[in-house]
Amino acid sequence: MIVLKAPQSQVLAALQSVAGIVERRHTLPILANVLIRKAGGQLQLTTSDLEIQIRTTAELGGDEGAFTTTVGARKLIDILRTMPADQVVSLESSQSKLVLKGGKSRFTLQSLPAEDFPLVQESASFGPAFSVPQRTLKNLLGQVSFAMAVHDIRYYLNGILFVAEGQQLSLVATDGHRLAFASATLDVEVPKQEVILPRKTVIELQRLLSDAGGEDAPAIEMQFANNQAKFSFGGMEFVTKLVEGKFPDYNRVIPKNHKNSVTLGRAALLASLQRTAILTSEKFKGVRLNIEPGTLRIASNNAEQEEAVDELDIDYGGDAIEIGFNVSYLIDALANMSQDMVKLELQDGNSSALVTIPDDANFKYVVMPMRI
Repeated sequence: MIVLKAPQSQVLAALQSVAGIVERRHTLPILANVLIRKAGGQLQLTTSDLEIQIRTTAELGGDEGAFTTTVGARKLIDILRTMPADQVVSLESSQSKLVLKGGKSRFTLQSLPAEDFPLVQESASFGPAFSVPQRTLKNLLGQVSFAMAVHDIRYYLNGILFVAEGQQLSLVATDGHRLAFASATLDVEVPKQEVILPRKTVIELQRLLSDAGGEDAPAIEMQFANNQAKFSFGGMEFVTKLVEGKFPDYNRVIPKNHKNSVTLGRAALLASLQRTAILTSEKFKGVRLNIEPGTLRIASNNAEQEEAVDELDIDYGGDAIEIGFNVSYLIDALANMSQDMVKLELQDGNSSALVTIPDDANFKYVVMPMRI
């Protein structure tokens, strides 16, 4: 049976959309495979890592009829990548193998039985579905995802807190040293829901979501259960396990009423931090900020007794403050913003600083000071 017959670009795009979660090394060999299910003229491609499952449906030609199998996902993608984009490729089943043909090339691949593929058991009790533009969610994820923890023993920090309530969708990420908060207003009312999405799911969503805007901007539909989230968008269905645990109370972490604030150009501040970061020590990444009326001085040094000092002219009339930060935490936040101006709010040299966007309450970034 000819399972599919279509241009390389279409087949590769469909496979790449589901293959992001496939790990190189697996305890279960079949998890390195993609489940191919043919029903009539429709082809379903499914991948899983036991916690996340992604499925896409595409029309890729071939014979009509029912057929299922699994085949190595990365291998298939690697072969397809070496072929011209406009070349028509076909995948045919032959006993327990699959034959991929394109031009004068022919590849015979081993398959494993579809019934052995471990599909994720979907929750029976998903809450009400609601939709947001894909672009809105992609932007929110981009504004906070850099602050997620990586392999933290407090597993609930290795992801993003998702809070939907009324017409507000808020995302929060923290690794204990910094916290990023971003929110957007929805067109629809949603019941209160709080879930923690795992880090791998966040990265995969960022990869797959479209940032097209305009009248016909594509939307993503979301549904949450106690231990699962389900996303549907662009012919894809994405089911993921949620992180269990209690996320820290982010409202208590975000400082209020700092008495000193300075508004300055984001690009100039970012460039200055990147320059001084070159001479920080690998281990500590510390920079000192001296803020006084009219001037912001950024300085760093390292174990080789090298030193960098950079100055920016600022419009500031508050207290003179000297404060240390891990420079990476400031650079991460500024590099993931697109606005021209940022506002830095400070209490003193020992309290956490708040980075916001002038006249925009939808983004807040808190960073703890560091002793230098």
